[in-house]
Amino acid sequence: MHRKLTITLDEVVYEGLHRVVGRGSISQFIETLVRPHVTDADLNAEYCEMAADEAREAEAHAWVESTLEDAYDATR
Repeated sequence: MHRKLTITLDEVVYEGLHRVVGRGSISQFIETLVRPHVTDADLNAEYCEMAADEAREAEAHAWVESTLEDAYDATR
């Protein structure tokens, strides 16, 4: 469930949020930044959930493999 919150920001911060993040994404941006500081996150459960995401794991594996190839090429 989402709740509405009104906050007051300095005008420079407000304009920066609109310029950098975009009008329709500010709430999600702020929530992503704030969440780890205000919730009782169970990191082990979250890591298990991420590991169960097969598409994400395949993408991570491909990234690691490409990084290793780049590191190997750099040592030549």
